[in-house]
Amino acid sequence: MKVLITGGAGFIGSALARCLVASSEYDVLVFDKLTYAGTLTSLEPIASNPRFRWVKGDICDGVAIRAALDDFQPDIVTHLAAESHVDRSLDGPDAFIQTNLVGTYRMLEAALRFWRGLSAHAQESFRFHHISTDEVFGSLGETGQFTESTPYDPRSPYSASKAGSDHLVSAWGHSFGLPVLITNCSNNYGPYHFPEKLIPLVIVKAISDQPLPIYGNGLNIRDWLYVDDHADALRTVFERGGPGRTYNIGGNAERTNLEVVRAICATLDRARPRADGKSYSEQITFVADRPGHDARYAIDASRIREELGWAPKESFESGLAKTVQWYLDRSDWWQPLVVEREAAVRRGLGA
Repeated sequence: MKVLITGGAGFIGSALARCLVASSEYDVLVFDKLTYAGTLTSLEPIASNPRFRWVKGDICDGVAIRAALDDFQPDIVTHLAAESHVDRSLDGPDAFIQTNLVGTYRMLEAALRFWRGLSAHAQESFRFHHISTDEVFGSLGETGQFTESTPYDPRSPYSASKAGSDHLVSAWGHSFGLPVLITNCSNNYGPYHFPEKLIPLVIVKAISDQPLPIYGNGLNIRDWLYVDDHADALRTVFERGGPGRTYNIGGNAERTNLEVVRAICATLDRARPRADGKSYSEQITFVADRPGHDARYAIDASRIREELGWAPKESFESGLAKTVQWYLDRSDWWQPLVVEREAAVRRGLGA
């Protein structure tokens, strides 16, 4: 089978590409604009594989998307390309509206045109799989979990743009018959994660002897999902999920932000002790909370477990240990990204 991955040089997209190529059952085309969070170095493990190729392109460019579809002739389109950082969406919402809403519309139009030109058999097996977030559901109280029927209640420009894109995908399925799938995942972590998100940021800052910033009181709760487990779930969904279905994907690992940071510190204390013998947790510092910071996310992943037989393989502890060790071993991957990010800040281009 042939799978086209938009945003395939990003964190989750590259994990999916590596997963599919490693399986020997797929040809993969990555379509990526290579923005700040997308880097070809995340695809180096499969770069020389004959079943992998990539093309630089913008999902807002309908001509480029149509050309990629016509040339590659995919059986599956997995749509991951998105602006995805809440803090950046607060500082500059425009890019999120353009990429996440307009870009998804362009993808749907191109995919619909392509699908209509297929044979009846190929139309039946084709899937447009849209990958989204649990943040579209808003904020939970102390109890309860998000299910596939939870009403949407986005609280940031990022989550609002993703909610809108979810609705567009659903509408193209209902209105035009495009065989669509939607998945909403919890917070991902793991190797090749751009070092501005919580877990890689804390690892990098800790071993660089910098303060470890935690928003507010650190009691905001997220469910954590190891990225390779997520890639396996995505494959499970587009292989076995029924058209029009939505699946929540979670890691069964709720933690407060403070618990996550302390766990990273404890893992680093064992893997690379500080020279002074103190714990990395002494570098923790609390900073002003960000606007509209959702209190708690929690995923009910019973549908994908019961219908498709998927469950995460990694616990939070095992996944975190793998992640910390990867960052300790792969400064050659993350250090250039940190240097470029800091240079961008100095140029006034934002964090």
